[in-house]
Amino acid sequence: MSGYRLHDRAALSAALAVPCAVALALVPFRDVLSATNAALVMVVAVVAVAALGTRAAGAIAALSAAAWFDFFLTRPYQTFAIHGRQDVETAALLLAVGLIVSQPAVRARRLRATVVTDTAHLARLQDTARLAEYADSPEDVVEHVRRELIGLLRLRGCRFEYGTLMGHLPRLEHGGGIWLRQDGQVVEYDAWPEGETELRTVRAGHYYGRFLLDPVPGPLPPEEARLVAVALAAQAGAALDTAGPARR
Repeated sequence: MSGYRLHDRAALSAALAVPCAVALALVPFRDVLSATNAALVMVVAVVAVAALGTRAAGAIAALSAAAWFDFFLTRPYQTFAIHGRQDVETAALLLAVGLIVSQPAVRARRLRATVVTDTAHLARLQDTARLAEYADSPEDVVEHVRRELIGLLRLRGCRFEYGTLMGHLPRLEHGGGIWLRQDGQVVEYDAWPEGETELRTVRAGHYYGRFLLDPVPGPLPPEEARLVAVALAAQAGAALDTAGPARR
């Protein structure tokens, strides 16, 4: 199971458990704590879950908070019935506010993740460009790109093949998609195809070779990662181009 799925399951579990735990912690103080203040504490729990999870986790946390607020902190206790009008209004507001505030928390988390990912992608491209400028041979750049592709695309392996085009393999294209063009037919993949996928190195119309990607079966990496992979292969092609005539 991927790290993303594990994270999502953990977030959903927290969405159910954290509001319940907070409500239980407030039980000893429910006779002295106003319903409004208790509801505000529950909102904080919702935001905490949403900041670590997904939109679904944020919404479930809001529902869970309203339910456990009703069960533990409003009379009659230990039931899901509410008799007081003020308690009904407070529970409804808790649910509404929890749903509203959880969404910005989720967006902020995703924005942070995007910034971190974009910074890592930029660093890969900068490191490769710097190596291409100062490397003793283009083979050093090719080897560097090969290693970068394994980490970037989470591959089982990757090798570079100079100047041959044997067989018909699915290809990682410049636009980030993976296509198989064979016998006049075109197939687009939304998951890694079986076997190897090629990523060609081309410079100024000259074909120099291809990286043969050996992926872990499953969904494709994010489009941004695939586009960075194409850019890395182009840098390898540029290094090979400056070294001399194209290898046929």
